[in-house]
Amino acid sequence: MFNAVVVSVLVIVVLSLLRINVIFALIAAAVTAGLIAGLPLTETVSTMIEGMSGQMETALSYVLLGMFAVMIARSNITAILVKNLIRVLGGKRSILLVTIAFVASLSQNAIPVHIAFIPILIPPLLGLFNRMKIDRRAVASALTFGLQAPYIMIPAGFGLIYHGIVAREMAKNGMPVDVSLFPKAMLIPGIGMVLGLFVALFITYRKGRKYINKEDIFASSSKEEENVSFTSRHMLTLVAIASALGVQLWTESLVIGTLTGILLMFAFRVVRWKDGDDVVQRGVAMMGFIAFVMLLASGYASVLQETGAVKELVSASGDMLKSNQLLAAAMMLLVGLLITMGIGSSFGTVPIIAAIYVPLCSELGFSVLATAALVGTAGALGDAGSPASDSTLGPTSGLNADGQHHHIWDTCVPTFLHYNIPLFVFGLIAAMIL
Repeated sequence: MFNAVVVSVLVIVVLSLLRINVIFALIAAAVTAGLIAGLPLTETVSTMIEGMSGQMETALSYVLLGMFAVMIARSNITAILVKNLIRVLGGKRSILLVTIAFVASLSQNAIPVHIAFIPILIPPLLGLFNRMKIDRRAVASALTFGLQAPYIMIPAGFGLIYHGIVAREMAKNGMPVDVSLFPKAMLIPGIGMVLGLFVALFITYRKGRKYINKEDIFASSSKEEENVSFTSRHMLTLVAIASALGVQLWTESLVIGTLTGILLMFAFRVVRWKDGDDVVQRGVAMMGFIAFVMLLASGYASVLQETGAVKELVSASGDMLKSNQLLAAAMMLLVGLLITMGIGSSFGTVPIIAAIYVPLCSELGFSVLATAALVGTAGALGDAGSPASDSTLGPTSGLNADGQHHHIWDTCVPTFLHYNIPLFVFGLIAAMIL
């Protein structure tokens, strides 16, 4: 109970729920973890600062995406998007929310751009969400589902990477598994996430919620939406967007891809060079906070790794669970939840827990499929709901463009409740029946 991971994660959760800014919560958690593990304060802080470099590329990508989103909005192509959505949907909120979940799912497998589409697609739709009285917590749930469920269930894109990590770590620790069997192992936990999505969209956040319509760069008046027509300027904007995507997939660098889109927007004179200062200021204002949270999350994770607290927690839980399969499975999932909530990465959690849990599963008589389900679900638990995870920071970056969406209460809490609880329950079921 006094492990640095457990205590520091509780610090993040409690401070965040008290509406203390997540930046202060992460700093407090890092300092707490270091002090509990016996590190001097100065060493803890220096470790955190050094560790922040681990997410430098991602943070820069976020800021550049914010600038690119501002430029796209200035082209007024978003008014055409809103106009057509209104015509096609006819005010049907459920169809729009399911469509958003589907588009988000494509970002993990079919077109693996991860969260890059959110700052570009979501802010222009805020006015439409307001008009349709859509609860943004439902949108956050749809987006987080699309960012997490596909890599759990579908062996393509980021899903193939995640499946490969689990299969490799299981083989490394004495339990070889064919990676092609992994989707079968994760089907039951995946069904839990689907159930959570439908509960969020059609039960919990079904009722409308009022927001203030704020006039900003993303908002278009109804009159503008009605009168806008497709021009060469919009075509050039689409060329810039497609080029940014193509270069990103080719170079596997979000920074290079986004820079390509920004430079083309200037070169095509969709946005003039003299407006560059305003574009930068607005882009940083929209995405700078999210970028800095990711930097601090990386620093916090470095402190946890430096203290050895993560390995101690996994090892201690393994020593306790050598007789009861059900209790062992539940504890493995709970520890996985704590670790991923802290470091914010499912992909980084798997190698840590597999070293202890795979031999333990073999000793307790779990099948290969059950072990795969346990390790895969334990790694994924906590991705939704973590204040420092891409799966929550991404949705907040888009939904809070007008300052009316709280990262903790409107993204983290809803996604934690609707995805971690069913993942835990269905992961436990998978472990016991496979």
